[in-house]
Amino acid sequence: MLPALWVAKTGLAAQDTNLTTISNNLANVSTTGFKRDRAEFQDLLYQIKRQPGAQSTQDSELPSGLQVGTGVRIVGTQKNFTAGSLQTTEQPLDMAINGRGFFQIMQPDGTTAYTRDGTFHLDSNGQIVTASGFALEPAIVVPADAQTFTVGQDGTVSVTISGNPAAQVIGNVQTADFINPAGLQSQGGNLFLETASSGAPQIGTPGLNGFGLTMQSMLETSNVSTVEEMVNMITTQRAYEMNSKVISTADQMLSFVTQNL
Repeated sequence: MLPALWVAKTGLAAQDTNLTTISNNLANVSTTGFKRDRAEFQDLLYQIKRQPGAQSTQDSELPSGLQVGTGVRIVGTQKNFTAGSLQTTEQPLDMAINGRGFFQIMQPDGTTAYTRDGTFHLDSNGQIVTASGFALEPAIVVPADAQTFTVGQDGTVSVTISGNPAAQVIGNVQTADFINPAGLQSQGGNLFLETASSGAPQIGTPGLNGFGLTMQSMLETSNVSTVEEMVNMITTQRAYEMNSKVISTADQMLSFVTQNL
């Protein structure tokens, strides 16, 4: 009975963490470029009372043995990097990546972060920055007298200047890709950081060598499915209730023993 209490306790803790993951997904259902998380469970160590395959007699062996589990834990959260749908915004500074890749963002400490959020703006110097004011890398500065701003599917950025109808290239958007995007570290602010698990970034031109195309005046929406998360939430709730029932049942059994001995 006492072991059952502790096993059920691990189930409650695991389902609580799972619900936190689901709630974070639902909270970010409208976050541009957000990628949903999935909690991954793993059973804990087993107490081997009788070893499977051990000799029961000189000429026979145990077919299965006796193994008692000690519970469950959340071993990790897996980022799902499936693409969200593309939404037209009619804003020339909005960009989306149709396929693999991340925009490169220069942080204030000089390190590079990566994002799928293409909601860009201009700062006071005409440089393209994120909503937090972090510069797009490589840096692109739009002239103050620019009349039009165009981003090609290969990342080529061009503008037209007043009095000159010919387009002028002012820079190129380069994207980064990783062997294992799920190994990136989520930093918040729609940013990811490189880790040993993700591997080194591979920088390339959009549309070449497997890199996705850059789409101007479009944004990638969150890949969270509200219906799927609601179903997962119901499943988690029922699992939590069942573990709570185990604790209640074990308590009743202990109460019966203490009252009748």
